[in-house]
Amino acid sequence: MSEVPVLTLDGPSGSGKGTIASRVARTLGWHLLDSGALYRLVALGAARRGIPMEDEAALADYASQMDVAFEVQPDSGEVLAKLDGEAVGDAIRTEQCGNDASKVAALGAVREALLQRQRDFRQPPGLVADGRDMGTTVFPDAGLKIYLTASAEVRAERRYKQLKEKGISASVAGLLREIAERDARDTERQSSPLKPAADALVLDTSALGIDEVVGQVLDRCRERFGVNGR
Repeated sequence: MSEVPVLTLDGPSGSGKGTIASRVARTLGWHLLDSGALYRLVALGAARRGIPMEDEAALADYASQMDVAFEVQPDSGEVLAKLDGEAVGDAIRTEQCGNDASKVAALGAVREALLQRQRDFRQPPGLVADGRDMGTTVFPDAGLKIYLTASAEVRAERRYKQLKEKGISASVAGLLREIAERDARDTERQSSPLKPAADALVLDTSALGIDEVVGQVLDRCRERFGVNGR
C-alpha cells in the first residue's frame, strides 16, 4: 500500500491536530487515522477492566485484541469511536482518559501492539494520519509531514474553551500543569518520543485560526500530491 499517499500531522496536545486532520481529510475525501483515539481507547478499556496503567504486558495484550471501530458520520464527517460496540466519543475525551492515554502511550510494548493496526488505515485514495509519531515511526515514508505546535499557554486556553462549551468545569492553571506533564511524558519517553520528523514542515498555530491552518495544509497537499479536494 506504499503507493497510497499519506499526510501526517504530528504535534503536542492542544496544537489543533484533530480538528485540522478531520477537516483536511473530509475536504480531500481521504481516510482519517486518529492515533490518539486508539491510545485513549486502550486506556478506557483497561480502566474498565481494572488493568493498572503501569502493567505493560497486560496493556499490550489488551491493545492487540481490543474490539474497536471508527465510523465516519455522513452528515457531519465526525469520526465516531466505538469500543466493544459502544460509542465512547465523550468517554475518551475526558482529561482523566487523556492523562491515562499519555501514560499508556509511553509503553513500548503497547506502541508495538498498535503499530500494524495504524498502518492498516492506509487505504485508497489517501490517508490523513493524526498523532505524535506518525511521521517518525508509523509512516516514515509519508509524502507530506507536518508538525503542528503552539505555546503551552495557547493550548491550555483552547482546551479550557472546549471544556467550558461542554459544561465541564476546569481551570486554565490546572490545564497548563497537565499539558506540561503530558508534554514531558511524550517528549521524554524512550519509545517513539514526540518530535518533528527530520523532513517535516513545522507550523506554529499559536496566532492562527483554524481556517488559516486548514488552508495552509491543503495548499501543501495540492503542491505535493496534486489533489484538489471536493
